[in-house]
Formats: sequence, structure tokens, C-alpha cells
Amino acid sequence: MGFKRLDAQDFVVSADAVQSTAWSTDTPTLTSFFTSSVQKSGTSGNYYLSAFQVTPTDDAAAVQFDIAYGNMLGSGSSYFNSAYPDRTPSSTIYGQYRSMILEDENSSFQYGDGTNIYTPNDFWALSIDRARYKQEIFSSTFNLTLTGAGGTLNLTSNILDTSINTFLGSSQVYQIVSGSNGSAIAGGGFVTNSGSYGLLFPQLGTILLNPAAINQSIGVNSDQSSNLTNGENNITLFESLSSFTLNAQETITSDYVL
Repeated sequence: MGFKRLDAQDFVVSADAVQSTAWSTDTPTLTSFFTSSVQKSGTSGNYYLSAFQVTPTDDAAAVQFDIAYGNMLGSGSSYFNSAYPDRTPSSTIYGQYRSMILEDENSSFQYGDGTNIYTPNDFWALSIDRARYKQEIFSSTFNLTLTGAGGTLNLTSNILDTSINTFLGSSQVYQIVSGSNGSAIAGGGFVTNSGSYGLLFPQLGTILLNPAAINQSIGVNSDQSSNLTNGENNITLFESLSSFTLNAQETITSDYVL
């Protein structure tokens, strides 16, 4: 019996990108959102608000994403101690995302690019539950519709409008713009004097929204009052949610011997 040593050309590596729905409803779009009064009134409610696809008392209920509010100055939430008014849940949230994404405790988040860049004190964060996505968010499927007193706003990433990969720290990032399915509306989808509507970090499953831009468009704004009741800003964004479309994707690698 003869044997032949395998050569390099006998091995084939295949990499396939696989997409799937992110939500546990097995549909790409959520149009109904529910919260838990227990979670909202508990300790965690001081920091974030969990959104479910059905009422939390339903056996099928699962967290789809969390809403948090971060403020660099500590405004928009209650003091831990009145002697230190800049130390609040909102300052803690801002610091956590700054450390995770910017990797520099002295940096600030900026929205937009070119000449239309805005550096606010705050953001709303949407953190997709880790069980909802695989390797990363499928960025071109990100579509978020918000409704306020000033009308309806359709948001997406600008992935199809840019050919350059951009990073903040070591995290890939896309601008969030007015548009749909990964492409901005005519004019770029930015807001004059407020930059973009936010930042999408697909590998982190994280979305940061710019309250100033959203307020300028549809009148939904964060409350940056001092010593505000914890969770009020999270509820403000939650109540503006109209629909949320998102898919997940992962790259599956296989080795074959010919």
C-alpha cells in the first residue's frame, strides 16, 4: 500500500458570513417594547432600563437590549452624595463607556466627521443583549425609528456611504445618520451644528445616540438637570421607540482536505 504526503494545495479553507435575526422573536423588526417594573425600581434601574419583546411576566420574555444614559458632568441623575454633585449614575455610565470604547479617561465622544463635528456632554446608550447577536451586528440592517412631538426620525448606519474603516480606540465605528438600510438620505444625514445622530459599534453590540441631534429633529431630548431622579432619561428614550430592526452576523470558517 502506498501513501502520499498531502501538499498545501490539498487543503481548502472556506469562510462564510452567516446572518440571522437578532431578536428572540425570530423576526428582524421589533415594534412592541416592554419594561419590568421590578427591574426599573431596583438598584439596576438607577443605571439602565431593560427592554423586552413581550411583557416580562410572559414565560417567553427575554431582554433584547438595555437603555442607559451617560453624562460626563454627572447631570441627569441623582447624586450619590450631595457633597460630590458630579458623581452620579450618569457619570458612572459615561465613564464605563469611555473606558471601554475610547480607552482614555480624559477623552470625550464626538459625533460627525469633516467640518460637522459635535462634542456633547451626554449620550443615550443602547446595549444589545449578548445573547441576541453572534459575532457582531450586521450594520447595514440597523434601522431605528424614533417618534417625538416633532415627528418621526429614521436612523441607520452610514456603512454603505463610506469606504474607509474607522476606529475609536480599537473598536470599529460607523456614524448613525438619518436614512435607511446603511445609507444616509440626500445631504449626508447629519444635523447642522449637532454632528451625527450617534455612533454604532458593531463588534461591541453598542449604539450611542446623540440627544442634541435627536432633539433638533423631533423634539426628544435628555434632561440635564442636576440631581434628577434616576432613570428619567432612560424612560424618555424608551417612550420614543417606534421600531427597531437589527440582524446579527458571524463568519464561520471550515477546513477541507481534497
